[in-house]
Amino acid sequence: LKICDPLPALRCPVPHDAMDLFGSCRSPSGGSGGGAIIGVENLSFPFETDSPFLFAVYHLDIYPSGNEMLGPNAALKGRSDSDFGGKWNMYHGAQYGVAGFPKHPHRGFETITITRQGFVDHADSLGNYGRFGNGDVQWMSAARGVCHSEMFPLLNREKENVLELFQVWINLPKRSKMLEPGYVMMWAEDLPRVAKNAADTAAPWQELKSSAPAPDNVVVTLIGGSMPGMAAPPPPPPHSWGADPGNDVLVLTLQLPAGAVWTLPAYTGGGALEGLHRNIYFFAGAAAVVDGMKLSSHKRIKVRPEVAVQIEAGSRGPAEILVLQGRDLCEQVVQHGPFVVSSPQEVRQAMLDYSATGFGEWKFANEAPVQAREAPRFMKYTDGTSEERPM
Repeated sequence: LKICDPLPALRCPVPHDAMDLFGSCRSPSGGSGGGAIIGVENLSFPFETDSPFLFAVYHLDIYPSGNEMLGPNAALKGRSDSDFGGKWNMYHGAQYGVAGFPKHPHRGFETITITRQGFVDHADSLGNYGRFGNGDVQWMSAARGVCHSEMFPLLNREKENVLELFQVWINLPKRSKMLEPGYVMMWAEDLPRVAKNAADTAAPWQELKSSAPAPDNVVVTLIGGSMPGMAAPPPPPPHSWGADPGNDVLVLTLQLPAGAVWTLPAYTGGGALEGLHRNIYFFAGAAAVVDGMKLSSHKRIKVRPEVAVQIEAGSRGPAEILVLQGRDLCEQVVQHGPFVVSSPQEVRQAMLDYSATGFGEWKFANEAPVQAREAPRFMKYTDGTSEERPM
């Protein structure tokens, strides 16, 4: 059980003179109280997070060309139904011949699936189904319970298929855990995305209407929350912890070409700083300098939200960053696999409910449905409405 757990100890790969008497990591430059940085640790899989987030995972799979079933054009012999290793992974999809996560339940929290490359075919026990990818985001609130599948169709038959995505789990408060489930699609074209030429510091920021690569630009994509000078992203589900501005949820990604610099603004909201957590995840690239601290890749950097943080990519290549910020729920958390509730009794009840109801009706031919190869990005909802976007 966890009740407002303190921040776990963070390892500090900095010189002794950059640490205070309490052993917490301090930036060697700037910032009140010795700098913006509280602590640094190597990235784990999944990423360690602070409340309200439960964890985050980053997937990068370089699949071979696709076959007629939209699976990998390669022998699957020896790959188990729990395949999480190598250049590409089947995850739990080996028995279906398509990579991904077949039908599985959730209760009591939300998933934010942030696609960067490749596609996800979604189906759920509410009757929704479709395909999204290449910059689209799905924010799903499982609430009292939903089953869904997330399969990774390999659409290209002539060359490799790259799948790159994050999935972030964010908790729901106890009062919202048994509300109606639901989700919103945040299509790439609708997400605020701004860019500026990294070689021209005086260049103005330009709004991007596409998720296409912009390798010579600093690119900021806002998924949740607010940022100065950027439009608001589509709202999350209405009962989401991120739907209340007072919870100060911020989710964004940052792309920096080699040598480029960007500053994450200080938090200027009206809420208390106590219980507000901000983490920077340096997940790709050779090197970066964060608030004056030189870092190699694959680091989690816990920072003070009230202090602006300068982030600079190393000279050898680009750097990629994920930022997660939010206000601590300060509630008891009991997690058992896909159920995140508030007591052991609620875990048992979730198991009973799932056994009795399946969290809805599964209307699909199997537990790992995929759409036709030629299908566009689309979503069909249980209320009969639909959305469609070009590939």
